[in-house]
Amino acid sequence: RAAAPRHAPRLLDLQWGRAEDPKVTLVGKGVCFDSGGLDIKPASGMRTMKKDMGGAAQVLGLAHMVMSAKLPVRLRVLIPAVENAVSGEAFRPGDILTARNGLTSEISNTDAEGRLVLADALVAACEAGSPDLLVDCATLTGAGRVALGADVPAVFVNDEQIAAQLAELSAAEDDLVWRLPLYRAYAKSIQSRIADVKNAAEGDGGYGGAITAALYLEKFVKEVLFLALCSLMRLHL
Repeated sequence: RAAAPRHAPRLLDLQWGRAEDPKVTLVGKGVCFDSGGLDIKPASGMRTMKKDMGGAAQVLGLAHMVMSAKLPVRLRVLIPAVENAVSGEAFRPGDILTARNGLTSEISNTDAEGRLVLADALVAACEAGSPDLLVDCATLTGAGRVALGADVPAVFVNDEQIAAQLAELSAAEDDLVWRLPLYRAYAKSIQSRIADVKNAAEGDGGYGGAITAALYLEKFVKEVLFLALCSLMRLHL
């Protein structure tokens, strides 16, 4: 709600492949610039925020590889393309936003905007027949980099077989990702008294932020194999 009309939010929806092939859906966070909103970032934290569309770039690159290799899949790519800016119309801490599926989020931090737009894209991905595999890529939270450093993306998976295959392949390619747990006990920190959920944890000292972000996103996914890659990019200046 803070973007100027010429930068209004868009949901990009690309589809490729035969309808009868296994359905693979890629969702990529496309925040083209992130000021933090009214919970504004400091100058040092805002300097590299043109990279907050790293998830969108990742899924577009992966889609190009899939199509170039002519893999036998029904591919769908969903990219919520937005910017998180400041204006008199900006969403505010304490606001209640309603997602595409009717689930309400209490805004505890406007700088946790990526999961809000991803939520709508994940709901769209599960409409009209859920995919066989749903992959979400995002520069979702700095907490992932605090835990694992700048070069190792955090990954959340709700299927043990997929998790094991991903770990094996990442080790073989020397391109490490590291699985973090969907630890249900942390969900209490995103409980809200006035909405279905808060968009960011409060009252936990800031610990476990990557996990609570993944637990938030999981609320918008139906019964599908769901893989989320967080904190994807390192930007060298």
